[in-house]
Amino acid sequence: MISLEGIHKHYTSDSRRLHVLKGVNLSIDDGEMVSIMGSSGSGKSTLLNILGLLDTYDHGAYQLGDTVISAGLSEAKAAQLRNRFIGFVFQSFNLLPFKSALENVALPLYYQKIGRKARNYRAEKLLDMVGLGERTKNMPNELSGGQKQRVAIARALITDPRMILADEPTGALDSATTDDVMTVFKEVHRTGKTIVIVTHEHDIAEQTERLILLKDGQVERE
Repeated sequence: MISLEGIHKHYTSDSRRLHVLKGVNLSIDDGEMVSIMGSSGSGKSTLLNILGLLDTYDHGAYQLGDTVISAGLSEAKAAQLRNRFIGFVFQSFNLLPFKSALENVALPLYYQKIGRKARNYRAEKLLDMVGLGERTKNMPNELSGGQKQRVAIARALITDPRMILADEPTGALDSATTDDVMTVFKEVHRTGKTIVIVTHEHDIAEQTERLILLKDGQVERE
């Protein structure tokens, strides 16, 4: 599913060139559930952004499925591949406050020019799957943190991506709600999706099949 070889990434800040990723080698099989951990500044968010085609790399090789992802990938091509392969879940949920749970989940299909009836039907099915079938009309401010994250997971699934990338998805949740959200992730994983979770919580990493530890821009161990 994912193959990275010798991935390097630099950023320029205040006239300094920062070497963030220093030759990352990594493979993730189709259908795996993997966690990525590392201290602040280890490069884990940069790595996730490169995996999700939200950022480019400088040197190395990246293959996503059967597609070679070039270092100079255009934004138009990246967007096309994201729509085809990847769903995103973020710590801050990123729900639109003026749209209902149903409308938030269905939104990616609107951009794919799928009709309202079809996209709402698929959104209802997914909200039911994550345990929110009775909350379709609720606005985000009427939902708890755990419910918002389940809406976000349903939205990530609406385009039927092959891979879900989650950046600290339980970072803003209490322990009981975290357990509920991880139960949803494991249910999604059982459907065959590849799931990559960046986390700083050891109990989250322990619930995945494999832990990848980053240190100073390199994979320290798995």
